[in-house]
Amino acid sequence: MTIQEARKLLTGNLAGIYDSGEAENISDWVIEHVTGFDKKSCMADPNTVLSTPQVEQLQKATARLITQEPVQYVLNESWFCGFKFYVDNNVLIPRPETEELVEWIISNLKFPLQKFNILDIGTGSGCIAISLKRKIRKAGVWGCDISDAALNIARLNAETLGAEINFLHIDFLNTSERNSLPAFDIIVSNPPYVPQKDKKQMHSNVLDYEPHTALFVPDNDPLIFYKAIADFGKTHLAATGSIFLEIHEDFGQDVKSLFLSKGYLTAEIKKDMQERERMMRIV
Repeated sequence: MTIQEARKLLTGNLAGIYDSGEAENISDWVIEHVTGFDKKSCMADPNTVLSTPQVEQLQKATARLITQEPVQYVLNESWFCGFKFYVDNNVLIPRPETEELVEWIISNLKFPLQKFNILDIGTGSGCIAISLKRKIRKAGVWGCDISDAALNIARLNAETLGAEINFLHIDFLNTSERNSLPAFDIIVSNPPYVPQKDKKQMHSNVLDYEPHTALFVPDNDPLIFYKAIADFGKTHLAATGSIFLEIHEDFGQDVKSLFLSKGYLTAEIKKDMQERERMMRIV
């Protein structure tokens, strides 16, 4: 089987699941992963014959992809802020909106920095914490999560990407556990914020594979993590510090009102590239 034949076969298998453009993009990504060649090289020599192990690897990947398992989990890789992260179904797949959150944080910093500490709450794969550390080398960076499996992945990514991060197992909804942390100049989080009732509206490739503890919150208390972060910030945010959050597009005003009611001075909502209210900065 040649590269060209493999791409055509995989794209055809995915055609009933994804639109044509996405099916082609996934096929290209899988072919690159299997062959070790980038897309340009694959296109330059499409008649290269795959080895038997490569064909077997492709077949195994196809069998998982046609069940709508995300390609990032199938390949155990996801790109974020220019870095390749290991991911599996113990962590959320990093998303472009969260990249925008990281960029917003960096754009608000005043360089050069002196002593500067950052906390990433619900770190998952470590993508936010590690990306910030790689881009702000002088910062001391902490990441906490309730999942030991997620923390193991975050530590692996930090080691692979050469980022020194203090990863801690903490149930952030437990007041005594979170209060054991020091003070920070930046607190950032992409916490669970999807109400349980929204499950029926979600695509199966998210609902069936991504970790529910990192996605969902109770219908009767959808702001539960934002309340905890607001309380934590009153005692653990530096006087000149800021909190940066990813938010549910339907709850922006509710989250803003929450933080202002807790005595914070401002809560700025920012739209993502899709013009949805998905980020907030609080001071």
